[in-house]
Amino acid sequence: GGVIQDSASSGTLCALLAARHRLGWGGPDQTVDDDAVALERMVVYGTAETHSSLEKDARVMGVSADRVRAIATDAVGAMVPEALAAALEADREAGLIPLMVCATAGTTSIGAFDPVSAIAEVTEPLGVWLHLDAAWAGAAGVAPEYRWVSDGVDRVDSYQFNPHKWLLVNFDCSALWVRDREALTGALSIVPEYLRTSQSEAGEVVDFRDWQVPLGRRFRALKLFFVMRHYGLEGLRDHIRTGVSDAEWLEERIEGHPKLNLVVPRSLSLVCLAHADGDPATQRLLDAIAADPRFLCTRTLVDGNLAIRVAVGSPRTTRRTMEDFWRFLEDAAA
Repeated sequence: GGVIQDSASSGTLCALLAARHRLGWGGPDQTVDDDAVALERMVVYGTAETHSSLEKDARVMGVSADRVRAIATDAVGAMVPEALAAALEADREAGLIPLMVCATAGTTSIGAFDPVSAIAEVTEPLGVWLHLDAAWAGAAGVAPEYRWVSDGVDRVDSYQFNPHKWLLVNFDCSALWVRDREALTGALSIVPEYLRTSQSEAGEVVDFRDWQVPLGRRFRALKLFFVMRHYGLEGLRDHIRTGVSDAEWLEERIEGHPKLNLVVPRSLSLVCLAHADGDPATQRLLDAIAADPRFLCTRTLVDGNLAIRVAVGSPRTTRRTMEDFWRFLEDAAA
C-alpha cells in the first residue's frame, strides 16, 4: 500500500519502524528494557552517498551513530553488493541485528544509482528490510525511456519518491509505498477510545494516522492530482525530458572547456563540475554564482574535492537560461 508523507526523511523513518516491527520489536508487548537491548544491537546500512536523513532517522529511533554503516561504493558512487554481504555477515557473527539497507536511485550529491536487484540478492535470504530512496530521480520514471531508474523496485520492501522535487508539485509531497502494510501499521497504530469508530474496526476505511508519525495530515493528494490533471502525462514527460536535455547541453560544453571539468558523469538532469585549477578556484566560482541572483547551485564533495552541483528541474529554466548560465560560467572561470 501507499501513503503520501511530508518528506523522504519521514518516509525513511517509517520504513525503519516497519522493519523493526517485522523483526518482532517495537510492539506493544515489548518492555522498555527489551527494546533498549535490541536497539543497541540493530544496524542500518547505506553508503557515504546515502542521504543524511538515514542517519538522522536512525538517531530518532534510537540506533546509535556507530551502528549506521557506510558500505563501500564503486567508481561511480554505487553500493558494492559484495561489500554489503561482507558487512552483514560480520555483524551477524558479532551478534548484531541487521535492520535495514537503504539503497538509492539517484543520490543527492552526484546522482549515483545503487544496483537494487543485486542488493536484493543479498538482503532477501537474510530477511533484511530493503528500502529504496528515489526521492529525486524517481520522477523520471514517468518517461518510458527513463523507467530504468526504478529497476529492482519489485524486490524492495519500501520505496519513496518526492513529487515535490522534480514532478512540478510544491513542497511538501513525498510518496511512500510498502510491500507489507501490516509491518508499518503494526509499528505505528495506537487507538485510544476517542479515535475508535465502527468503520475503522470493520475495516471499511483506511486510517492513514497509522501510516505516519503524526496523527493529523494535510490533503497533499489534492495538489498532486491537480498537477497531473493540468500537465497530463505528456506534459510531465516533456518536463523531465527538457531537464535532461538541458543538462546534456551543458555537459557537452563543459567537456570541451579548458578550465572546467566534469567530476562525475552526468546523471539525468544533474551535472557536477569543478574548476580545473582546484578547490580554491572552484570556491571562487561558487561564490560568483551565489552573488548572481539569476542562478542557484549548491556545493558537494566528490572524492574529497569541491564540486558544483547544477540540477536542472524548474519549469522556469529554459534553454535561454542555460545559455546565459554557460556564458556566465565561461566568464567566471577565465
